[in-house]
Amino acid sequence: MRPPVIFQTTPFFSSSGDRRLNTLAKHFLQTESENNRNMSTSPTSSHGDSVFAHLVLAPEDPILGVTLAYNKDPSPVKLNLGVGAYRTEEGKPLVLNVVRRVEQELVSNPLDYDVALSFCIICRARNKEYLPITGVADFNKLSAQLIFGADSPAIQESRVTTVQCLSGTGSLRVGGEFLAKHYHQRNIYLPKPTWGNHPKVFTLAGLTVQTYRYYAPATRGLDFQGLMEDLGAAPSGSVILLHACAHNPTGVDPTAEQWEEIRKLIRSKALLPFFDSAYQASFFTCN
Repeated sequence: MRPPVIFQTTPFFSSSGDRRLNTLAKHFLQTESENNRNMSTSPTSSHGDSVFAHLVLAPEDPILGVTLAYNKDPSPVKLNLGVGAYRTEEGKPLVLNVVRRVEQELVSNPLDYDVALSFCIICRARNKEYLPITGVADFNKLSAQLIFGADSPAIQESRVTTVQCLSGTGSLRVGGEFLAKHYHQRNIYLPKPTWGNHPKVFTLAGLTVQTYRYYAPATRGLDFQGLMEDLGAAPSGSVILLHACAHNPTGVDPTAEQWEEIRKLIRSKALLPFFDSAYQASFFTCN
C-alpha cells in the first residue's frame, strides 16, 4: 500500500473547521473514485487500498450551494439569496469607499507601509468575494505543483488534494483534526526538538504526541541513527511529522541520501508522513 503524503503549507484564509474537514474528506473520496474509474487507462495506478478509501461523502454546503445554483442559472431575472454581500446595480461586487480609500493611502505611502503595500497591490487586483470552502483554486493548484512538481505522478494521477487554510497553525490544526477523525492511528511522532507550537496544536486536534530523536547537540548535527531507530520502533501506521526543509529550530536537515533512507523506512513500516513545509520559499539546505 502506498501511504498518502499530507503537506502543510502557509496560505492565508480559513473557514469553519468542521466544514473544511468534511470537505477535505469528501475530496479525498472523490479523488479515490476518479482513480478507480481511470484504472484501466493508467497501468501504474493501484490506489484502491488507500487508507482514506472508507471516507463517506459529506453533504454540499447549503448556503454556498445556493450561489453555485445561481451562477449556473441562465435566467436574466435571477436573484441570489445565498451569502449576504453588497452588490452594485449591475449585480457586481460592491467594494466600500472606505476600503478603496485605505488601499489608496497604503499605495501612496510605501516607505511607511512597505509590507502593507505588497499586500495591497495584490488585493486591488483580487476578487473580494467569499472564497470557496477549499480556497482559491489557482492558488491550490500552483501550491501543489510547487510542492510535488508539475510533472509529479501523484498530480498526473489525481492523487493530490489541496485545501487552503489559515497559515501555519491553521493548516496544522485542520490536518491534525482530519487525521483524528478519519485515520485509524492517533499517534503522531514529532522531532525532538521541534517548533514550539507543534505539540499543543496536535494535542488539541485530538492526536497523541510522541517524539523521535533528531538533533545531536554534541555534533550540532542530525542524530540520524537515533531518528531511524525511533521511527523503526514506531507502531505501523503512525503519523510522522517531518520538516520539509530548514528544520525549526535547529536548521539541521537530512542529506538527500538520508531522506531516501527515511523514505524507505516509512514505506516499509506503512507510516504516514506529514510534512510541515513552512520555509520552502526561503531556505532549502538539505544538509
